Amino acid sequence: MEDVKVGGRLGCSGHQIVEFRILCGGSRATSRNKTLDLRRADFALCKELMGGIPWARALEGRGVHKCWSLFKQHFFHAQEQWVPLRKKLSKGGRTPAWLNKELLAEIRQKRKVHGMWKEWQATWEELQERGESMQA
Repeated sequence: MEDVKVGGRLGCSGHQIVEFRILCGGSRATSRNKTLDLRRADFALCKELMGGIPWARALEGRGVHKCWSLFKQHFFHAQEQWVPLRKKLSKGGRTPAWLNKELLAEIRQKRKVHGMWKEWQATWEELQERGESMQA
């Protein structure tokens, strides 16, 4: 930001007008954040790691908060082994991991049919058929 100027009043109110310029450009910092890559997760290993813990004995005689803390501790420790991490991509960071191309195409088609229905160019049955095909 630069060229900040404060002056004048905004109508009859007691608020002042603030003018400024926002500078765009420069280098964009690359993100070093990592996120879980659930597409490459080894769920069989998860089942093996979490199933190998004698939960009845481990949780015996503990309160709810202690049990939950112990479970989270074991789960996060196991998660480090069965879920790999990957760098966040600029585009991938903006969309949820579950939103793949096929699902996005289905959603676009449903929006298109819904828009047509709102303009009386499609029937309610066509809209319902589109919804049922998405759920299948």
